[in-house]
Amino acid sequence: MPYTVAIVGGGLVGSLSAVFCAKRGWKVDVYEAREDPRAQHLEGGRSINLALSVRGISAMTAAGVEKKILDNMIPMRGRMIHSREGALQSQNYGSFGECINSIDRNLMNEHLLSSADGFPNVKIHFNHKLDRCDFDGKKLTFMKAAADGSKPKEITVEADLVIGADGAYSRVRNQLMRKERVDFSQEYIDNAYLELTIPPTSSGDFAMDANHLHIWPRQTFMLIALPNTDKSFTVTLFMPWEMFAAVKTEADVLELFEKHFADSVPLIGKEALLKDFFEHKPESLIQVKCRPYHYKDRAVILGDAAHAMVPFYGQGMNCGMEDCLVLDELITEHLGRPSSPSSRSPSTTQMSHVLAQYTLQRNRDVEAMCDLAMYNYVEMRDSVTKKEYLYRKKIEGWLHKLMPERIIPLYTMVSFSRIPYAEAMRRWQQQTRWFNLGRKVVEVAGWGLIASLAFYVGKRWRVTRGMLQAGVARAARNINAP
Repeated sequence: MPYTVAIVGGGLVGSLSAVFCAKRGWKVDVYEAREDPRAQHLEGGRSINLALSVRGISAMTAAGVEKKILDNMIPMRGRMIHSREGALQSQNYGSFGECINSIDRNLMNEHLLSSADGFPNVKIHFNHKLDRCDFDGKKLTFMKAAADGSKPKEITVEADLVIGADGAYSRVRNQLMRKERVDFSQEYIDNAYLELTIPPTSSGDFAMDANHLHIWPRQTFMLIALPNTDKSFTVTLFMPWEMFAAVKTEADVLELFEKHFADSVPLIGKEALLKDFFEHKPESLIQVKCRPYHYKDRAVILGDAAHAMVPFYGQGMNCGMEDCLVLDELITEHLGRPSSPSSRSPSTTQMSHVLAQYTLQRNRDVEAMCDLAMYNYVEMRDSVTKKEYLYRKKIEGWLHKLMPERIIPLYTMVSFSRIPYAEAMRRWQQQTRWFNLGRKVVEVAGWGLIASLAFYVGKRWRVTRGMLQAGVARAARNINAP
């Protein structure tokens, strides 16, 4: 009997995971609660484009499914900062021309689904919503939606391994928590997001520089824009819930944008701005952390199901895809490469060890990334305008060019390498201590120099003053002499 895998969730992480499992010769069934997105584009209230970087590209390359994506993404070499007055400032992401890449979510999902679908040992089931899991009995029960709209039908399937890739509100995670002592935390941050659009110009071109991620940072809130291949920009407003609640009328919307994002108004268009603002509801931003990610040899959760993070580092998708790659690397380490016969049917002991190692290795990294994502919101909405941030960025960039292996900026480690997230955070904290120490040394040296100059000037002034006084006295004596 072939080793069987049931993947719950047919999104980016689930479909990529299906490709990795299929290449091992395992029998894979993917169960997705929605309809097939290839039949009709389904946005689900989420951004239509994403920021793809090294970790996500590495995972797709290892799976052999990267080409179409690499041919359809738009490189963004840096941030373009928009001031309240409309002034622009470009801030490069990397010291050596590195880019993050804007890519269409639907294109990614459809391509990965089709890639998985292309394997004879993969079958994808749409309109299947997970109801419950019997991990020990190797059974899952789904509610299959009927095409005619009648009552869903209950079906039960069997699988040796369950992979939960069903998002931040994961049903697999919920069922896992019934079997394991799972530490779990969920946090809604006090900010929401709402999406708008900057259309192409009348001549069919981009309305702004397409090779930047545009940011309007306003300390406690911000507007961002990412380019799309149709020459439009997806615009996202991040703002505290109370600010959204205060915007009740069309006049309120126009006042908000003309006061804080004036240069975006003619690009979006007033009518489109008002239409989209009131047609779309603000969406929540959630962070999820949990541990462990597995149960025996029977189940494991990946992507947002294990570690939903806020979107401010553009690592949610990249991190989820790297989950697939890390899991595959551990399977290869313990079971052999996909071409090896031993990799086709892992034993209970082998898979238990692999999944335990996955939780141990991955948990510390993804929790570090969750924290970094929260930190980067402060950086994007506020720090990017501050002199201290720009000064450190310039110094770190210069040192990175001088010592590329020794000094690496945090953004470079996160977005342009596969340095484990926890290691990237450790090195960044260490570099921060070095930077702060160096700054203090410079400050102390600077104050010492100022004090020395002051002492020298003071000493010279006392000598000069004494000479002047003596000269004045001699002159006075000469004048008074008979």
